[in-house]
Amino acid sequence: MGKHSALGPQEKRFAAYMDGLAQAAGHADRATPLKMYCAGLLLPGERKSVEPMAARLAPDKVRRMHQSLHHVVADAPWSDEAVLARVRSYAVTAMRQKGPVQAWIVDDTGFPKKGTHSVGVVRQYCGQVGKQENCRVAVSLSVSTNQASLPIAWRLYLPQEWADDQARRKQAGVPEEIQFETKPAIALQQIRTAVEQGVPQAPVLADAGYGTDTQLREAIGELGLRYVVGIMSSVSVWKPGEAPLSKAEWKGTGRPTKLLRRDSGHKPRAVRELAHSLPASAWKTVTWRQGTKQSLRSRFAALRIRPAHRDYWRSEPHPEEWLLIEWPRGEAEPTKYWLSTLAAHTKLGELVRLAKQRWIIERDYQELKQELGLGHFEGRGWRGFHHHATLCIAAYGFLVAERRSRFSPSARAGKLQLRAPKLPRDFKPRGSRPGRAA
Repeated sequence: MGKHSALGPQEKRFAAYMDGLAQAAGHADRATPLKMYCAGLLLPGERKSVEPMAARLAPDKVRRMHQSLHHVVADAPWSDEAVLARVRSYAVTAMRQKGPVQAWIVDDTGFPKKGTHSVGVVRQYCGQVGKQENCRVAVSLSVSTNQASLPIAWRLYLPQEWADDQARRKQAGVPEEIQFETKPAIALQQIRTAVEQGVPQAPVLADAGYGTDTQLREAIGELGLRYVVGIMSSVSVWKPGEAPLSKAEWKGTGRPTKLLRRDSGHKPRAVRELAHSLPASAWKTVTWRQGTKQSLRSRFAALRIRPAHRDYWRSEPHPEEWLLIEWPRGEAEPTKYWLSTLAAHTKLGELVRLAKQRWIIERDYQELKQELGLGHFEGRGWRGFHHHATLCIAAYGFLVAERRSRFSPSARAGKLQLRAPKLPRDFKPRGSRPGRAA
């Protein structure tokens, strides 16, 4: 009899999946608590922090279970990257059975948090509440097919004041190699790693917080990837058919220059200004998603332009790319702008569909936060924050794979055919001291 033979079909798939994750985490004594933690995230229960999960998983051995779960998430030095790579391999294989990877999606998400001792917490913009708030923010890279998406990389944004504070860094266990990096720099690191790991390639999508960063866009292009990224309305471009002036004619004195030029009569324009100058015929209504109750449609224009960012320090103009503009009927101003390096023959509908594909990951974050407890970890340290998120994404990866397969198209946390796993008789928790809070 195999070790999973007494389980139901879904429990067998979950047990086999967890065996793979435990292997990626190394050390055999991490296997049981890792499996317990993921099971706790998927079983019914509103709060997914260590204490309530321990009470649900082992009501007669709560303290022992609490120690075990706390140790594996807050203290054990396993690799988040290795476990996420295993999650990606499992879930993306299932996702691709229903269609190819269509996009890599960069985003970040905030977690409101009181106090200043939890790693990365400062007053900053928090998307969850839509304003400046005491919170921490994590940057992620997701892969998306037409119908499903999954975060494959995850990293806390460490604000400058945290990065420079040695005492707080030490207390929170921030690794020495982690220094201050902007969110676009973190995203680029995640994209580079995905390229190195052979993740099925697709255009990179991001909002204006990332797409306005010229260095990020250029680096994505250098990696051989295309992009459709949001930009701010103030970004300047050369309108269709225009480019910067060529280098000045050398007069025979001084050093000859190779740099491009602009002057008062020949200069780039902000994309907002360019949008307002377009004729009515430039705007087309596009439907990008057919819904059962309501289809999503708006007005768009797409132009071939050249970005102008600091091209007076260049000897060659930026290559042509797409400027996509959304101006919904009835609005006084355009609402969104994108730059894209999709091929020049790309149809407007395809540009719009990809630009809007970014919103698929809102569903991921909603489920990760509301049903899998992504924001429920109560510890203050760097390692615990990342381990908890990795295991939440691992639990979510199992749900995504179940939905993409023929097994459980409506699989949801709390509604699976899973039972709390039994503790091995000889199981002894490692690491945590009694009474230590998670």
